[in-house]
Amino acid sequence: MSNRVAIIDYGMCNLDSVRRAVEECGGDPVITDQARDIETANRIILPGVGSFSEAMGNVKNRSLDEILSEQVFNFQIPFLGICLGMQLLAKKGWEGSETAGLGWIHGEVRKLAPTNPEERIPHIGWNEVVFSRPSPLFRNLPSGKDFYFVHSYYLDCNDDQEVIARTPYCGGFVSAVQRDWIFGVQFHPEKSQHLGFQVLRTFLSI
Repeated sequence: MSNRVAIIDYGMCNLDSVRRAVEECGGDPVITDQARDIETANRIILPGVGSFSEAMGNVKNRSLDEILSEQVFNFQIPFLGICLGMQLLAKKGWEGSETAGLGWIHGEVRKLAPTNPEERIPHIGWNEVVFSRPSPLFRNLPSGKDFYFVHSYYLDCNDDQEVIARTPYCGGFVSAVQRDWIFGVQFHPEKSQHLGFQVLRTFLSI
């Protein structure tokens, strides 16, 4: 069966790099904001770069929150949020203005706060992803390897059971979450070379 992957387009970033990475990892991607494409997918990826409040506005204006919730919760379609796409899983975010998120993960999105003069915001570049607990998303991957980040905000998760990885920057922030078949990564797997592609391949096999 074709591994049909809906890459959700809500107007917030260039999605070609995600599409190419999914193709290289064996998926059959479609970039879309159409319900019919999302309904026929057996994997969903929500990428994103930019402002939480603007992103959620776009998601709601296109009624994507409704179709995504239906597919993920009613049909248990595996879901991966990337960078801003992971942050949108939160109950609310504070970037731009206080804005309700999708509410799938217990937490709020807050701005990173440097803990020493060498830490710069935005956080751009390679950094460690240290596993907090076992997750199928990181199957056969060693803890503490570097992945590529570009962000100024992070998901402050209230439920440790939903945290699967942290990164030692700005006092330590949550860099991956999981709730059942819902996954989120703060880093960009499509820009993280072979380890990032391994994460995508594993997601496509879940």
